[in-house]
Amino acid sequence: FFYSISFSPRFCFLNPPNNDVENRNEMDRDASRNTLEAIKYTRGTLSLLDQLKLPLETSFIAVENCDRCFRCIKDMNVRGAPAIAIAAALAIAVELETVYDESTDLYEFVKQKSEHLLKSRPTAVNLGNMVKALQEYCKEVARGTSDVQNAKELIIKWCENMLETDILHNKAIGETGAKALLKACCNKKKLRVLTCCNTGSLATAGYGTALGVVRSLYEQGRLEMCFAVETRPYNQGSRLTAYELVYENMPGTLICDNMAAFLMQKGEVDAIVVGADRVAKNGDTANKIGTYSLAVLAKHHDVPFFVAAPSTTLDVSTKCGTLIEIEERSGEEMCVFQGKRVAAEGINVWNPAFDVTPAWLIEGIVTERTCLYKNNRGEKDQTEAAFDIGRHVEEIEAMDGTKKKKKKVDDSDANTREDDATTNGDDFYALNLNSVLDYVSQYPKVCAPIGGKESKEDWVSKEVGDGNINFVYIISNQKTNASIVLKQGLPYVRCVGESWPLTQERVRYEAEALIAAHGFCPKHVPEVYLYDAKMSTIAMRYIEPPNKIARVGICEGKTYVKMAEHVGTYLAETLFKSSAICLGAKKFRENRIAFGANEAMCALTEQVIFTEPYGVATNNKWTSPHLNDIVNEIQSDGELKVAITEIKAKFINECEALLHGDLHTGSIMCGDTSTYVIDHEFAFYGPMAFDIGAFIANLYLAYYASDGLGHSEDHKKNLHKMIKDVLIRFVYNFSTLWRTHGRQEDFGGLSHPLVFTTGTPPSCDSPDSDHFQQTQLDFISRVVYDAHRFAGAKIIRRIIGIAHVADMEGIQDINMKAKCEREALEMGMRLLKGKYTCTTSVRLSMNWESRRNQPVKTATEIENSANDSEETKILYFHTNVNS
Repeated sequence: FFYSISFSPRFCFLNPPNNDVENRNEMDRDASRNTLEAIKYTRGTLSLLDQLKLPLETSFIAVENCDRCFRCIKDMNVRGAPAIAIAAALAIAVELETVYDESTDLYEFVKQKSEHLLKSRPTAVNLGNMVKALQEYCKEVARGTSDVQNAKELIIKWCENMLETDILHNKAIGETGAKALLKACCNKKKLRVLTCCNTGSLATAGYGTALGVVRSLYEQGRLEMCFAVETRPYNQGSRLTAYELVYENMPGTLICDNMAAFLMQKGEVDAIVVGADRVAKNGDTANKIGTYSLAVLAKHHDVPFFVAAPSTTLDVSTKCGTLIEIEERSGEEMCVFQGKRVAAEGINVWNPAFDVTPAWLIEGIVTERTCLYKNNRGEKDQTEAAFDIGRHVEEIEAMDGTKKKKKKVDDSDANTREDDATTNGDDFYALNLNSVLDYVSQYPKVCAPIGGKESKEDWVSKEVGDGNINFVYIISNQKTNASIVLKQGLPYVRCVGESWPLTQERVRYEAEALIAAHGFCPKHVPEVYLYDAKMSTIAMRYIEPPNKIARVGICEGKTYVKMAEHVGTYLAETLFKSSAICLGAKKFRENRIAFGANEAMCALTEQVIFTEPYGVATNNKWTSPHLNDIVNEIQSDGELKVAITEIKAKFINECEALLHGDLHTGSIMCGDTSTYVIDHEFAFYGPMAFDIGAFIANLYLAYYASDGLGHSEDHKKNLHKMIKDVLIRFVYNFSTLWRTHGRQEDFGGLSHPLVFTTGTPPSCDSPDSDHFQQTQLDFISRVVYDAHRFAGAKIIRRIIGIAHVADMEGIQDINMKAKCEREALEMGMRLLKGKYTCTTSVRLSMNWESRRNQPVKTATEIENSANDSEETKILYFHTNVNS
């Protein structure tokens, strides 16, 4: 039973040991292995790569006992918080195998050795966590067996298991972190990432943490450049990270620590990712000295700053960063180089090994489970609870099965729930890749599409969510290739935080909105199989390939010829059927009150769309300095401030229908002939115009981005046409639904015959169709008019607010990107101010026929017939969108 641990950016595996490399001067560069080795372990022997000699010499230090390991950690022959903990654990395993004798109390032996190693370096929390966990495990072993040999074997295996676990966790960190960085950079095609110190294979059991994120980007073809700062005074960046980048053939550039600011000023850094030696309970992070400087620079230059570390680095016992003990090292490290003094004799030296980055400067903390985001949106005066690390640790314990266990549900109980919309299960517990299969098997309706419970052995699961709001599992039958989707929201804040509490109630809003929308428009909304309030889960139909997220396809230059028609139909069906026009006032009010306000998501919208872009806010970011002038113009334009306040009041006060709340090309899945609307987390009762405006705003953004993305003129013309067609389809279908299904006998409806009759006295036998049609025209015209104003606000927010779109962010040429964004902002300002009418255009789009449905007019036919102002033609039908 032995290990030789090998490390690679592509694979990590266990090999038989190579005993002749204890002291070698050349790194084995055999192409068939393509690995970096940092820790060599076999049962009873341990060797550590001497990282002080890199990159000039590659040699290993034989670690025969804990004293030798203590010295290697203290002198930084081995470094990196995960690697330190693993080396210490394996040193204990070596002594248990080679030194320990049964005349000594086993558990006292382990305790003494572990506590001795704990004193080697105080800042890195992984070592302390390892010691604590090992001692707890020893207590479990003591309770479970009285056989000393068996107990010793169990403890040794526990130590050895840290190796494999660390590799798996690091790969997960890499994948999760890559996803988080790409999201923060609005899915830019390739990223330029800056990192400090060394957080790769040389600092861990393999693959790395922050450098593992870089590796994952590289493997996906999404890494343009990794900038490594030299990291004085020990130069881990130049000696170690540069070494790994060259060894793995990753694109890398070495810079001095004091060059980072200028590099960011030039716009050459898309994101920063660093490791961590300790993360306090509030998110304050201790890491290699110089990290804090990078975080401050990143904040100033609007560069997202991420920390990547395993959950073993999270220290819930330390409330905040000021309580972290910072190691101070000898001044010789600064004053002496290769045995020669390089600083004046007698000068005082201060040499802290670490600094602490306040949580408010950190965009996200990536662990092997997810990416945690700030609760308080980076407000400097609210750092006490910037990250809820304690809750995340509880989540990990729950997912690992160390907290609440789920209730067993027998077949008869499950069968009784087959058709239930909701369930009344036991207490909440977080699902994982294994337990989600057990959970799904309890509900016949849920698992029927994948073959039913009897085919459970053929099921596999994978987690595809980004971890910000929901965990999203795809459960598939390997034999039939059929799949379902299950989403779970954890019962506490994840993405936005305490300012906008995203509790489990949020999952109810999404589930009920999805169920309602599917009932209104089943062709374009996936079916919900289950909503479990206790477990915060939604099980639904899996939208199979070749359907994909519409924004992704549009950015790739794909044309979806049916999307405008389908989305226009979805808007008309869902907005009409959830409104008082269809339901009457009594039923409408009942539904609205029962659904609730979705206050958390509405508050988020009110801040990031209707407030922050129009003043100085820390969340705002834009292409600077290229857009500084137009951003200043927007934030100084009094007319624009009045306009945004007007439509904000509409958003707050007008409760006309059940909205999707965040309808954009990223919440729509499309194929050549199919369209599905998903992700109703922001659903609320609000103004119909808001959903329409949100969607056409995203088409505008795609239109203006198309030149920068190198799309064809035909693709651009199609986007232009889609903006027209979705409005025409909405108006046509909505007016038809109103005419045929408007509530007529309800005094709370808008179509009562007592109002719309003619004659003297008025008679129900003589309907007043002219004034009824005028009522429709005025109502729908106002909705379309407001939709354009909401679209203008959405466009502005997506360019200078907190969250941008992949369409613009995917433009590689910074000058071209700024040009496209400027054109979009100019259109957004014109739309928001609303100096146009659209009544004639709406009238020509409506279905006036009372006895038969006429074909939907084309945009060209309506444009040729419209006699509104030129401004109407420009803004409503966009005949000259570049003017």
